[in-house]
Amino acid sequence: MNSQKSITQLDGKTLYYSFLAGAQKIFENQVQINKINVFPVADADTGTNLASTMRSIVDTPIPTSDLKVTAAALADAALTGARGNSGIIFAQFIYGFSSELQNHETFTVDTFAESIRKAVTYAYEAIVNPVEGTMITVIREWAEFVYMLKDTINDFIELLSLTYQKAVESLNATTAKLEVLAKSKVVDAGAKGFVVFLQGIVEFVKAGELRKMISGKNATVIADSEVISHEVITFRYCTEAMLSIDEKKKIDLSQVRKSISHLGDSMVVAGSPRKMRVHIHSDNPEKVMKVLNRYGSISFQKVDDMVMQQAIASQAHGSVALVTDSTCDIPQNLIEKYNIQVVPLSVHFGDTYFLDRLTLMPEQFYKMLDSQPVYPSTAQPAYKEFFNRYSFLSSHFQSIIGIHISGAMSGTFSNSSKAAHTVSEHSGKNIKVINSKRLSSGLGLVVLRAAMALENGATFEQLTDLIQKWSLNTKMYVSSCTIKYMVKSGRLSYTKGLIGSLLNLKPVVTVNDEGKTETFGKPFTEKGSRELIMENIHKLAGKRSVWGYSISHAKNLVAAQWLREQMVSLTGKEPVFINDASPVLGVNVGPGVVAISVMFED
Repeated sequence: MNSQKSITQLDGKTLYYSFLAGAQKIFENQVQINKINVFPVADADTGTNLASTMRSIVDTPIPTSDLKVTAAALADAALTGARGNSGIIFAQFIYGFSSELQNHETFTVDTFAESIRKAVTYAYEAIVNPVEGTMITVIREWAEFVYMLKDTINDFIELLSLTYQKAVESLNATTAKLEVLAKSKVVDAGAKGFVVFLQGIVEFVKAGELRKMISGKNATVIADSEVISHEVITFRYCTEAMLSIDEKKKIDLSQVRKSISHLGDSMVVAGSPRKMRVHIHSDNPEKVMKVLNRYGSISFQKVDDMVMQQAIASQAHGSVALVTDSTCDIPQNLIEKYNIQVVPLSVHFGDTYFLDRLTLMPEQFYKMLDSQPVYPSTAQPAYKEFFNRYSFLSSHFQSIIGIHISGAMSGTFSNSSKAAHTVSEHSGKNIKVINSKRLSSGLGLVVLRAAMALENGATFEQLTDLIQKWSLNTKMYVSSCTIKYMVKSGRLSYTKGLIGSLLNLKPVVTVNDEGKTETFGKPFTEKGSRELIMENIHKLAGKRSVWGYSISHAKNLVAAQWLREQMVSLTGKEPVFINDASPVLGVNVGPGVVAISVMFED
């Protein structure tokens, strides 16, 4: 697109590149938007959420100049990538815009204004309790001004320039409309994001710098920020899902809203009767997903701990953030005590999946394990999940350390490493991701020792060296009641499983220094398995002192307590923790498993 004095018509490609320009402005301003985020919850992530939404748009290929097809593709990308209240409201607005467009190759100011005005209704309908003085107000007032000027202006450059100024005025007025904004002396963060998006579009249509827009597709800007004051969080978890509904089911957005309204607040349900994006602040994400699962397949889930985000945003800069994954089995109280960031793996039952320990708790998992027609599978967190987490943390910490499940057992370490590298390059922050070569209670033990060391003043450089040593000094043993689930999960071949069942084996598995599992022994009883484990720990403890130990179990507290008693007798120490094993571990070995990990000193 070349620079020109006026633009009277826009086609699909120009619309797409305009969106790229708007997205680029969001990327450049995401930290500033995070900084002023105080409504509806001061969790300092509105900029990050909008950037994630825009990233989905930017990454969507648009192969056609067809206006209707392009708009629909942009709307679908926005809905798919939408995060947070503002992201989903924006996505629903774009969905409304695309739905109201007629099948024309181009549109004029008049047809653009008509579609924009009608799209506002879609955005309002998605919000259960619209609050004026926020993003929705600025969108509405901007769209109304566009519609008012449609009969007097036929040039998009002039129209967008004038209405952008109106959007800025509307944004500035948000401070006086909401008490929480006035108290902090800021404008609404979501509204700021929308105005920044418009600014990018205006600059693009004026200059027509297509090359800059294309190069901006890979841009991500992350920097430090001072975060504004906070308000009380009424519901802890920002919970989101993408719900796909069969065409045979007659479900609308209002039904879904009504069914989960009692589980929280700040609810937004966007999309169509076939594909919905759901957002709600709730204390019980697993209950939200249980209800949504009645309507269709859940193809995406996200749960953010807003209490922890708020704690991060309000703390002093210069510290080290600690990241791990949900296979660590660390109890929630210790996660909160040491402010450990946990990225969940997922458990899939057919077309529906759940987030480990967030939307699927151990107790619920074991009830489903034998009742569902399809045996579950597991998956590592996507690159994008780590990218978003590191992006957020890098705006509040000088350095970050990630410690993950063995790379030989999961792609979690690989995805985390790739995301960390990208964010580190753009932010200039030190981010180190370490393959613990352990899992479950072993991973948790290493992470907790690192957290304790941080609390005692250890530096980033000191920790990165120590963690690898602590991992190698940690020995882990897993005792199972049956090999049935190892066969179901594919960890053991059917033939070996059949032989093992006939012999009634209760194998003991250990994790070697390469991070791979290997059979340590094949007792015939559960008691024999546990005794074999303790026999080996006694031998090792005779040569080296024990720093600490931890125990995970899958519906087998009796065995866990037996191991605890033996270890207290041996070491005089209580366990660092005893906790339910992650459902991810349960998928592979089934109920009854007990895992004990012991960290030795040099």
